[in-house]
Amino acid sequence: MTVLEQRPVIAAIVGLGWWGKKMASLVNAGGAEMHFARAVDPNPEARGFADELGLQFSGELAEAVEDDSIEAVVLATPHALHEEQIAQVVAAGKHVFCEKPLALTRRGAERSVALCKDAGLVLGMGHERRFEPPIAEILKAAETGKLGRLLQIEANFSHDKFLGLDPSNWRLKADQAPAGGMTATGIHLTDLAVKLMGPARDVRVICENLASKIPQGDTMSAHIGFRNGGSAYVSATLATPFVSRFAVYGTLGWIEVRDKAHVEAPDGWIVTEGWKDRPITVREVAPAEPVRDNLRAFAQAVRGRRDYPITGEDMINNIALLEAIVRSARTGAVEAV
Repeated sequence: MTVLEQRPVIAAIVGLGWWGKKMASLVNAGGAEMHFARAVDPNPEARGFADELGLQFSGELAEAVEDDSIEAVVLATPHALHEEQIAQVVAAGKHVFCEKPLALTRRGAERSVALCKDAGLVLGMGHERRFEPPIAEILKAAETGKLGRLLQIEANFSHDKFLGLDPSNWRLKADQAPAGGMTATGIHLTDLAVKLMGPARDVRVICENLASKIPQGDTMSAHIGFRNGGSAYVSATLATPFVSRFAVYGTLGWIEVRDKAHVEAPDGWIVTEGWKDRPITVREVAPAEPVRDNLRAFAQAVRGRRDYPITGEDMINNIALLEAIVRSARTGAVEAV
């Protein structure tokens, strides 16, 4: 391994809100093979946190991307800004890691993926669910055929963390975070669904406001059909205490994973499995840090040590489904993907 391959990737974190602070603290605590040297946030009050971590603070993204020492930029910013910011980062020749969702339209996702590919730059995505050990086991079991023919997915990822937000927060804007909890939590579930089942064919959504004044609705469920057959039921609620469940059913077996706590402070998982001609089993999986592990995979790809596991095709397929979900949330009709 060369000296460059051993050196941590020097990065800038853009956005020091709830999740940006989580990533910055986790990365600079070590183990992610990356180090944040700069922070960007338009709110001058964020400087205090940057100072605590010893980060050079800027109010504008341009100042960070013009820094020759910065190799990669991590975007923890509002969804509506992602396309423009990715283009700005790529134009400066930097690798980019983007929090979910990548874009709000398929066309936007295609543009961002193409920009990075054409420039020979790594594009990472904030889908840390793939890096949870029991979810990684599901992906492997599907890839190797252990589950047999995949038939159906059932998944829910909900919390009530947003009920206390100021109404002016961007996360409570229907145009920036549409379809209930879809862009906050549901997008992780659809990422796993299209990875396992392939591109979606169509979707029907019910999105209602049952327990809050959240403009985009607080209770969303989507029934998805896939081009290769099979279906998924995905739900995301913004008005119930935390719950996260992902289950996949195949002809040879099924696996259900339940999170014991939010990934903000992971506390392990409960895994229930049923295999053909075997008794059902229940086991616990110890805590891990999938957010850190995702960023580590991104850093390894930047150093050329291995390919980043979330492909551009995966990203585009997921955003194509998101776009159809948003349409169906408005119409209540079955929408083609």
